[in-house]
Formats: sequence, C-alpha cells, structure tokens
Amino acid sequence: MAEQDSEQPIAPETEEAIRWLFGRYPTRRALVLPALHLIQERLGGVPAAAVRHLARILELPAPEIQDTLSFYGFFKQDGRIGRYRIWVCRSLSCAICGGEDLLGYLTEKLGIQPGQTTPDGLFTLEHAECLGACDFAPAVLVNEELYPKMDREKLDRLLAELAAPAHPATAGATNNA
Repeated sequence: MAEQDSEQPIAPETEEAIRWLFGRYPTRRALVLPALHLIQERLGGVPAAAVRHLARILELPAPEIQDTLSFYGFFKQDGRIGRYRIWVCRSLSCAICGGEDLLGYLTEKLGIQPGQTTPDGLFTLEHAECLGACDFAPAVLVNEELYPKMDREKLDRLLAELAAPAHPATAGATNNA
C-alpha cells in the first residue's frame, strides 16, 4: 500500500497504529522510538515530511523527533531500505576475523556502498560498529537474524537464498506494506 503525499506521508492506518500506542506509554515523548520504527517499517525509511507529520500527531516539536531520529543509526532518512538490510559487524573481533573483508566483498558483489540500497530494492548494505556477537566473529545481521562466523561462501549462499523467488519474503511481497 502506498503512503500519502509529501505533506501527509503517514497513511491513516499508520497514524491509527501510532495513536493506539498512546495509552501504552507514559508520555508522548516515550512513544517517539516505537512510532519511528512503525513509520520506517511501513515506508522503508523516515523522510522529513514523516518527521513533521509525526510531530503533529505526538504534539512535540519536530526538531526533538529529528534529534532522536539522527541519534540512532538504525533509521534511514535518505532513500528506502531494501527488503533485506545487511549489517556487517566492524568491531575489533569481527574485523580481525574478516569482517572488513566481508564488507568489501559485499560492496563489490552488490555494487553498492554501505548505506546504499541495490537498484532492485532487495538489499541495503550497512556497517555496524558492534553487533554484540564477538564469540561468533565475523557476524552479519540480516534484518533481525544473526548469521555467525560468516565467510564469502556462506554469504553467497545466503544472498542466493534471499534473492530466490520462492523465499517467503521475496515472493510477491513489497516493502511498503
């Protein structure tokens, strides 16, 4: 489902889901992060117009929401997130075990730099300062699933599996549900 125009970028269903959360949080300020997650999940990112719209919904200053948004590297404001967001850990243990090599390999294989999305909208490549999986170095996170002790061959198999039309997340689904 497509979201609204640039002045009303949050669809009524998304706004309703945000408003439903009002009673579950002690203040509207406490609702900022969950609301940003909802918006990103449904839009594939959080454009500036969505920040302004969220500010109106929560009755908070837009710069306050923007501060929260820009503090967390998880949120994307410039462009859309691909169906699969691939995070490659760059912590010391992952770097020593080949994490930097994996990041370079994915950059070359996908034809994009960290922070970018493939033209088909399937993959977004990111680097993470730490995934908290030092025992499993080098670690890769795809959406919310951790892949431990990765190497090029495992990455090739994973990318092929994710890109396969029979994969549940790629079979006819779109990222702006």
